[in-house]
Amino acid sequence: MKISQGTPYPLGATVYKDGIGFAYVSKEADCGVVFFDRKTMKEAERVAFPKSYHTGEVHTMYLAGILPTEAIYCFYEKDTLVTDVRARVFAGEVLCGDKQIRLAGFVTEDYDWEEDKCPCLSYTQSIVYCMHVKGFTVHGSSKVKAKGTYGGIVEKIPYFKELGITTLELQPVYEFEEKEEEKVNYWGYKRGYYYVPKTGYCKNNPVTEFKDMVKALHKNNLEVIMQFYFTDEISKHEITDILTYWIAEYHVDGFHLKGANIDAKMLMGEPALAHTKLWYYSFPLQATDMICSGEKRLAAYTETYRYDMRRFLKSDEGMVSAAMYHLRYNPEECGQIHFLTNYDGFTLADMVAYNQKHNEANGEENRDGADYNASWNCGEEGESRKKAVRLLRKKQIKNALMLLFLSQATPLIFMGDEFGNSQQGNNNPYCQDNEVAWLNWKDKEKTAGKEIFAFTKEVIALRKQHPVFCQEKELRLSDYKAVGCPDISYHGEEAFKPDTSSESRQFGVLYCGEYAKKAEKAPDDYFYVAYNMHWETKAFALPKLPKGLCWELILTSDESMKESENEGEVQSTENIKLPKAVRKGKKSVKLPGRTIGVYKSIGERKQVLYESRTAF
Repeated sequence: MKISQGTPYPLGATVYKDGIGFAYVSKEADCGVVFFDRKTMKEAERVAFPKSYHTGEVHTMYLAGILPTEAIYCFYEKDTLVTDVRARVFAGEVLCGDKQIRLAGFVTEDYDWEEDKCPCLSYTQSIVYCMHVKGFTVHGSSKVKAKGTYGGIVEKIPYFKELGITTLELQPVYEFEEKEEEKVNYWGYKRGYYYVPKTGYCKNNPVTEFKDMVKALHKNNLEVIMQFYFTDEISKHEITDILTYWIAEYHVDGFHLKGANIDAKMLMGEPALAHTKLWYYSFPLQATDMICSGEKRLAAYTETYRYDMRRFLKSDEGMVSAAMYHLRYNPEECGQIHFLTNYDGFTLADMVAYNQKHNEANGEENRDGADYNASWNCGEEGESRKKAVRLLRKKQIKNALMLLFLSQATPLIFMGDEFGNSQQGNNNPYCQDNEVAWLNWKDKEKTAGKEIFAFTKEVIALRKQHPVFCQEKELRLSDYKAVGCPDISYHGEEAFKPDTSSESRQFGVLYCGEYAKKAEKAPDDYFYVAYNMHWETKAFALPKLPKGLCWELILTSDESMKESENEGEVQSTENIKLPKAVRKGKKSVKLPGRTIGVYKSIGERKQVLYESRTAF
């Protein structure tokens, strides 16, 4: 090897035409590169950074005549071996004292992306599925060959398509240390090796298998959003380098950024990220800063929706106005990710089965995890044999799904919520690399699991088929198109008179179909959604529709209501066969306690405009 002075940027190791450049940050003068034999994993040669080859604390050198296909290495400081935290791939491990040191290699193969293209879906079109790559398929019940790996995700693509998912949000899939003291670091929210796909989530080659996964998902019009948790010592400049690398090398579609040292405005201005989705806690910037070339790519990822809507769901006082707001909130300049559950906190099934967290298995005497969950156990803590409790829990799960998927902003569910997965009340399974946190697919085949899964598919399909529930711009509560009806309006026992008092736990929402266009450019249908989160039956006014249209109950969390209301048919004066629930002249409906009902307009419109607002 021939040694010459290198450049201080980029840090780590960089392959050039005839050699490799190394740049390493250290206050120690006695430092350099250690090369190892690939077969024996024993030290082969040490090359010190020449004392004059440095820029500040960045030591540099260029080694000509070394082949990246043969080289595996780490750095050293005196007698201590140090892993290259900027490595692009790892090729093995060696022991230094009582610590395992990862040996870095180089990405040398030419990968065939086969004209891969990102789906570039709008937030309006997106249904997000948050998941832990290993936990999703590692359980034997997953019935995939490549359990707990990127390949397992590929095998489950038909499942995502059946459910209606468009976007996968992956918990950390960059390399990180899984063993920390006596506990397992299952989630990975520590400082990681940010340039390397996690080896533990592959069968053989993490680089190739991660790329195979992304390419397969893209072929099926599915997006990949990566979570990145950056610790404070990671500079803002390096964060930009890391994200740019994953866009260029792995074709991912965006990032959910976690950590305090994030410069959102700097990332927004990075040309390499110009068409990349960026999710963060919030973007406190001017509206004109948010849009890039007319593309809405930023999205706020906050917990306000989760707790407000959970409180409304469990019948807390004073939550009607907040629920109304969250249902329509969808700012034009920035996306909004809405969720009721996530990797942290209760699953959807546990949210209706536990009042208190049960994290004893984590070994911290139940002190870890959020104390406040805005949950309600429906009358009994944990598993129950009482039929009434189980039925109420299932109904509350359906109510939660309807609240989520009928909200205007982008909905997100956590893996397994679509069929009632439970973590036995553990709301912080960060160290549970076992059946507590793994998805048990047998639950999907149980009677309740089948019903919840079918209902989830139905409500997702309803959202995707009808643009009134996922509009590009926030609804205004006004008739700005002069069609005789506001884009969205709220109702109570009387039309246009919702009860927003602290005692109220119910309201109705009317969506005017004239304000949304279907794929064929025709106006959407009218919808009326009645939300009764009170424990007693409540009456709701049915707003009057344009001539030729009547209301039909199409979806409800209470199946007995649907069966009783839609039983039989009657002849209307307009020669349309209508269910009893929507016969001409019906002005109100009654919903049982803790029930949501969706009514859709049916028939043929005789005119577009309402006769007047007083027709309600």
